Amino acid sequence: MLIDVSEQAATRVERKERTRAALLEGTLALAADRGFAALSLREIARSAGIVPTAFYRHFASLDELGTSLVEEGVRQMRLALREMRRNPEAKLGDTVRFVFTQVEDKRDLYGFLLRERHGGSAPLRGAIAVEMQLIVRELVVDLSRVRALDEWSPDDLQLAADLIVSTVADRIADYVLAEPRERGRIVAGAIQQVRLIAVGMGAWWPR
Repeated sequence: MLIDVSEQAATRVERKERTRAALLEGTLALAADRGFAALSLREIARSAGIVPTAFYRHFASLDELGTSLVEEGVRQMRLALREMRRNPEAKLGDTVRFVFTQVEDKRDLYGFLLRERHGGSAPLRGAIAVEMQLIVRELVVDLSRVRALDEWSPDDLQLAADLIVSTVADRIADYVLAEPRERGRIVAGAIQQVRLIAVGMGAWWPR
């Protein structure tokens, strides 16, 4: 009897996880055409095959659903980059390629995040901005450990980190919209741009 109860509980949890995943996937598909701010709870629930009232078993609001997508994308990218930086042999090009590898596995999700970064949903824009800023801050810490940048002020390091992150984000936006045959060229271009920034940093006179 105890085993039966445990199995039933496990089944319920699995069903809940499947429905939650369906809500997230349905949101990505619907938002691709109209943007997140234009979506209704009813149509998102319908995309997952549930009634609107059942939506609240998974998310307290549409904003919470949107924030979950941000966490799945930007936060996971940030944590993955943190692991990547622990490899002392990783070079600049390796890190940029790694970013695009992460994007390739979830192109729909990152396309959504990049559209919503400047889109109509203020809570979603805010959540994305917070996570992006955390990526910038962690890059600032990395740059501060580079011996050649010992004389740089925190403001200069912030400027450089912002430029690198914004450049890669712009290339990701191109990547998710590109045809498969064009993606390699975009990645190579992103690596060259970041290398160019690095060369410019070497010639920069800190204040």
